[in-house]
Amino acid sequence: MTAALGLLVAIVAADLLLFTALRISLTRSVDDTAKQGAAGVVALINANRLPSPVPVAPDVTIQVLDPDGQITDVSPDTDRLVPLLTPAQAAASARTGGVVPLNGPAYGLPSLLRVTAMRAANGQLVIAAVPYGSVSGSLSVVAKALAFGTPLLFVLFTGGIWLAVGSTLRPIALLRRGAARVTGTGVPSNLPVPEARDEVRSLALTLNDMLSRLAAAQQRQRALVSDTAHELRSPIASIRAQLEVALDHPSGQDWASTARDVHADVLRLARLAEDLLLLARLDERAGTAGTGAARRGPGGTVDLAELMESVVARYPAARVPVVARSTAACVPVVAAGPAARVPVVAAGPGDPGPADADAATAAGGTCLVAGDRDALDRLLVNLIDNAVRYAKSRVTVAVGREGMWGVLAVTDDGPGVPADRLERAFDRFARLDDARSREGDEGGGAGLGLAIVRATAQAYGGTAHLEVAVPAADPPGLRAVVRLPAA
Repeated sequence: MTAALGLLVAIVAADLLLFTALRISLTRSVDDTAKQGAAGVVALINANRLPSPVPVAPDVTIQVLDPDGQITDVSPDTDRLVPLLTPAQAAASARTGGVVPLNGPAYGLPSLLRVTAMRAANGQLVIAAVPYGSVSGSLSVVAKALAFGTPLLFVLFTGGIWLAVGSTLRPIALLRRGAARVTGTGVPSNLPVPEARDEVRSLALTLNDMLSRLAAAQQRQRALVSDTAHELRSPIASIRAQLEVALDHPSGQDWASTARDVHADVLRLARLAEDLLLLARLDERAGTAGTGAARRGPGGTVDLAELMESVVARYPAARVPVVARSTAACVPVVAAGPAARVPVVAAGPGDPGPADADAATAAGGTCLVAGDRDALDRLLVNLIDNAVRYAKSRVTVAVGREGMWGVLAVTDDGPGVPADRLERAFDRFARLDDARSREGDEGGGAGLGLAIVRATAQAYGGTAHLEVAVPAADPPGLRAVVRLPAA
């Protein structure tokens, strides 16, 4: 309706403009004819060669008035008694060059007239008149054509607009019905995509991409809930069984042992709850981050070399030795003396550290990266715990610089993971028991450690991946590599 109303206003305005322009053009043509006729007679008078009757072009009527206002000469078949303009009107027209409309039948002439006057050199006034009937007839024909054509044109254009808008909105209606179906079933599914490559197709593709992401998120949520319930069931069942046995046989129960076992299960539940909460916060940060600066999150800068030394120092009694190595681009050489809790040495050729470390990028013997210390501390602890759990004889922690990146690598000499399953290890609650055996469920964890590592790295604009440490060795070992933007 709005488009039709706008179209109607536009067509009427165009009609008025066309009619007015045509009327002005035709009227100006008639006026020019009258002025040309009067000018020709004035030229004859000025040359003293005016014949009688006055020669004129067809459809032009001439009257010549003397200075007293009397008619002295006329064109053929023109009234000699009553001038078409009074002497005053004729003098005003000659002075201004204006044209006066006149009613012809009152002077015995057909239709309307356009009359003008010019003054000769001897003071005579030449009055020239031209019929306006042909112009009126042409304008009448045009007005009738516009009166008939405008409604027809309006109907045709309105129908075209209706069809065009309808064809445009039809895919939107299909999208709306598809969205209503998704709302009703609660199961994200693809919406119909129109064939036309227009904005509606782009909208449909964008919505389908959004629905695909929602479906994937929904699937991850279901898997997370299922896996979480499964992980919670074991410690809860253990606590319940121990407490039921203790309550049924209180006299023969070793309450200290029961308390230790229940405490261990509670700690396991607490660790699981903390890991899930941390993952939820990292997901929220990743979802709300927009710019690159926002993705790095709060926290300022962290020295990876100092962090490595601090974390490795917590593992003096680990099942296997945890060795810290750093490239010369990051920290100076630290000798492994008798009092050192863990050996910290500079990485040399062949050491399992970050590849191609760039010594020229070092600044003050540090490896500063953007991040939060507590978050990166948790990241490194998770990597070392995972490596210690599966290592055969040694775990190596290394830091270095690769261009604009600070690199942290943790390597173990355990059984490794098949190349086609390296990416799966970062899934939440991932269990790769067939690749890396665990020493009991207590040491195995819930499978959230590497998921937290990758989520933390991505939250600060970095990456995390796994690679086979030494493919030709047996066992091949595993290296976890984290890259973070250098500060």
